[in-house]
Amino acid sequence: MNKLLSCAALLILLLGSCRKIQEDVIIHQGGSGSDSAEENTVLEGKISSDRTLKANYVYKIRGFVYVVNGAKLTIEPGTVIKGEKGSSTRGALVITRGCQIIADGTADKPIIFTSDQANPQRGDWGGVVVLGNAKTNASYNGVQGIGSVEGGVNTAEGLGLFGGTNDDDNSGILRYVRIEYAGYAYLPDNELNGLTLAGVGKSTTVDYVEIYKANDDAIECFGGNVNLKHTVFISTLDDDFDTDNGWSGNVQFGIVIRDSAIADISKSESFESDNDANGSSLTPQTSGTYSNITVIGPRAALNNAGNSLFLAAAQIRRNSSISIFNSVIMGFPTGVLIDASKGTPTDNNITANTLQIQNTVIAGCNVAVDYAASAAPTGWDKDAVNKWFLTGDFGNSILTNNSDVLLTAPFDYSNPDITPKENSPLLSGASFSSSKLSNSFFSKVSFKGAAGASGDDANWWKGWTMLDLNL
Repeated sequence: MNKLLSCAALLILLLGSCRKIQEDVIIHQGGSGSDSAEENTVLEGKISSDRTLKANYVYKIRGFVYVVNGAKLTIEPGTVIKGEKGSSTRGALVITRGCQIIADGTADKPIIFTSDQANPQRGDWGGVVVLGNAKTNASYNGVQGIGSVEGGVNTAEGLGLFGGTNDDDNSGILRYVRIEYAGYAYLPDNELNGLTLAGVGKSTTVDYVEIYKANDDAIECFGGNVNLKHTVFISTLDDDFDTDNGWSGNVQFGIVIRDSAIADISKSESFESDNDANGSSLTPQTSGTYSNITVIGPRAALNNAGNSLFLAAAQIRRNSSISIFNSVIMGFPTGVLIDASKGTPTDNNITANTLQIQNTVIAGCNVAVDYAASAAPTGWDKDAVNKWFLTGDFGNSILTNNSDVLLTAPFDYSNPDITPKENSPLLSGASFSSSKLSNSFFSKVSFKGAAGASGDDANWWKGWTMLDLNL
């Protein structure tokens, strides 16, 4: 061991008993000899100046690693970063407000965040947390618009706070990134996810991101207006798209494939959306817009039971006003649940036409559309919600069986393929006429669901995701 490594080892020993977050504690472990190449770099504490992680090293995240002081963390294409599964802590990367992560991979060189375990399991490490300065309806210590992110991230210095007034905030780039085996419950209903986006602004790029075997949600957005494009979620424990605290971004081209045996005690869904925990009328209101999502639920057939903790593919509740277009939902106990049971009734947003579902197919669900009433009747009930869903001009449809959708192999867990076959009802009928889809973010395609039958639209998920690589 050379002198530099000896000093580093002594520094670690001296700091090991101290609970204070250390500044820029970087441990380099190399081979023998002073000229040997470094084989592993362990990060812990704070990163307070610009740093680049190199693709020829494998990095390890030990405990909470905070990027602070306006620093930019750049990660080269093809870099592998491993979250450590410690006895008392789990590694997590936290990009604090005013900082950036530039993780700009490529299809042939994706950036991979994964577990450090030889036999990796969901929940081995804490995932990636990005905190921004965009608007939210959260509050913290009496300050409206500021929130403290879940998962035990916040510190006495406020390193876990999110939110502000800048909807154009830019927290960086996550492109061609895989996040595997991440997320854990710090406390009940206080978890880290595969990717947590809190108060993240619309100038941030999140494109071509896969979350594989998350131990809570795949992605949770707490406020902000960050947009998501080309996302793949495989075998999530709890929810795939979890949105609250006033998130108002856009999402297009998303693939969800659930494991029929894996669900969370809190009831698992693909879309779970609240305005906030109380279902209040605080603004900004949660009002994100989805288009071209393919959701493959836990039930290949109507008589398949699977895990009893699955609820609905989409539970829109607590005064949320999200909208879903040009999508397909398959194989859940319930397809869409409009839940008005807590707070300001969610169905008020249907009346106001701010909650829309159009040109969407529900197939193979025991109950296609359901309703949970508020304590004070609003005039809506299950029949009214079904009638609304099937309004002719909306272009929605309900198919009895998953096979009616004519996808290639959606429930083949060993080799899934969500490509539509010839004559699939998904190959046409998409519409972008709603004002909610007028944003230039949305690619105007003819097909419903996440992929077309041929060309780049069919192949965007191939070559870089676990869905395609079957690793």
